[in-house]
Amino acid sequence: MADITRRLGWRHLRGAPTAHVRHHRSGRLMHDGPGLSFWYRSLTAALSEVPVDDRELAMTFHARTSDFQDVAVQATVTYRISDPALAASRLDFSIDPDTGSWRGTPLEQLGSLLTETAQQHALDVLARTSLASALVDAAVRERIAGGLDAEPRLPATGIEVVAARVVALRPEPEVERALRTPAREQIQQDADKATYERRAVAVERERAIAENELASQIELARREEQLVDQRGTNARREAEELAAADAVRAGAEAARTVRLAEAEATRSLRLAEAEATRKVRLAGAEAQAEREVGAARAEAQAAWLRVHGDVDVATLHALTGTRLAENLPRIENLTVSPDVLTGLLAKLGNGGEPA
Repeated sequence: MADITRRLGWRHLRGAPTAHVRHHRSGRLMHDGPGLSFWYRSLTAALSEVPVDDRELAMTFHARTSDFQDVAVQATVTYRISDPALAASRLDFSIDPDTGSWRGTPLEQLGSLLTETAQQHALDVLARTSLASALVDAAVRERIAGGLDAEPRLPATGIEVVAARVVALRPEPEVERALRTPAREQIQQDADKATYERRAVAVERERAIAENELASQIELARREEQLVDQRGTNARREAEELAAADAVRAGAEAARTVRLAEAEATRSLRLAEAEATRKVRLAGAEAQAEREVGAARAEAQAAWLRVHGDVDVATLHALTGTRLAENLPRIENLTVSPDVLTGLLAKLGNGGEPA
């Protein structure tokens, strides 16, 4: 819709780039083209606005197929007005000079024309087509597009069909369910078949997996047997090596013990020989010393005897008494009885001779 403003009895129209505006004044064409902007007087102006952009027309209608089944057709037609002047002369695109709104309903007229034309061709092709063929065939869309292109009224009105699409072709719900049943059963059968095949494949894979596991276990057992044999061989070899090492160690220890025993025996023998030698020497020295001491004692005794041989008996008695007195214990108190004293005095009176 055009944008119209008022200024002191004048009107200013500003059109859109997708709207073709025609301005007549007193029967003469003053302005003609899309996206115009001009001043005019509403009392003398005749204005028309024709949209030139692509427009979508959605349509829904019912038809009957050759097997007497009712279907609902949903289609969409894309069109545009290629000749605005011709369309303005064939349809009422005039607008109010004060508000800019259409005085009639030209787009509804175009919609009715396109819908009736498309419906006519769709009914024609569906009347000669069965329901099953119509649902899977593109003949309806092709016939609608071809019929709109060949319709003489559209070019005569300045309309160009850009594209025609059949969005849906639906039968009645009961028929649709009946048509779905075989396909659904087939799909279910295919699903069951796929399930069985999948199960078979799964069983086969499980069998293959089980065989692989069994083969793996057999291989593992064989390798374990080899490992046990190898471990036994290694253990025997290790025991032999340990035995040989123990034998070498025992031999070395025995040899060392023998050498130590020999050395100890040699050292003991040497010590015994040295001790025997020392004892022999000591015994000889002691014997020599004893011989010398004995000789000295004998010499002293001989000299003592020689000295005492020349002394008289009284002197010897005196020496003997003196030596005896030296060897007697010390006498602190001496008690002399009268009998003893009388005897001693008698001896003294007799000159030491016994009475």
